[in-house]
Amino acid sequence: MYYEPYIYPYPYANNVNAPMHSFERESVYRTFPNEIQQSNKDYHRYLNNNGNFYLKDFGAEPFVININEAAKQNNTFRTALWTGTHFQVTLMSLGVGEDIGLEMHPDVDQFLRIEQGQGIVQMGKNKNNLNFRRNVYDDSAIVIPAGTWHNLTNTGNTLLKLYSIYAPPNHPFGTVHPTKADAIAAEESHNYGRF
Repeated sequence: MYYEPYIYPYPYANNVNAPMHSFERESVYRTFPNEIQQSNKDYHRYLNNNGNFYLKDFGAEPFVININEAAKQNNTFRTALWTGTHFQVTLMSLGVGEDIGLEMHPDVDQFLRIEQGQGIVQMGKNKNNLNFRRNVYDDSAIVIPAGTWHNLTNTGNTLLKLYSIYAPPNHPFGTVHPTKADAIAAEESHNYGRF
């Protein structure tokens, strides 16, 4: 027998997204299978004594992390979290009113995801004509095609936390830029990222 809750004004449970419960027996499916949990002992090597993630470049090895929590924990302008042969994941934190800085990557596609805060993203084919503008918030995804000028500015009153995926990688393995000034100095000395 199935339990069909009556939810006003819908007379039929099939027409709503109602949770279905079985009070007779426990499900054979678990959220996290025991076999995987026991074999994934390496997960704990990513945590320090405070239960926070070590934020460093774990690149080119299999890797699993709660990206939302890692992005929120990050307090540097940019930290490379994983650098492989074909793509790279970095964490970023922008202060109130701070921006990434107008830049263009001629051969790199980029994906940004906002995990905390709000801002405005601007893009365009010409650095003097950023005709694409959108407000972005928690859970916003931003896709930046190679060759597109772009900037992201924190317009909120809290830190803007996000992660970025570059394909192919855009920064050297192990990159950590504590501040935007550090990032600009590194990019000028290596001549990458901004044009």
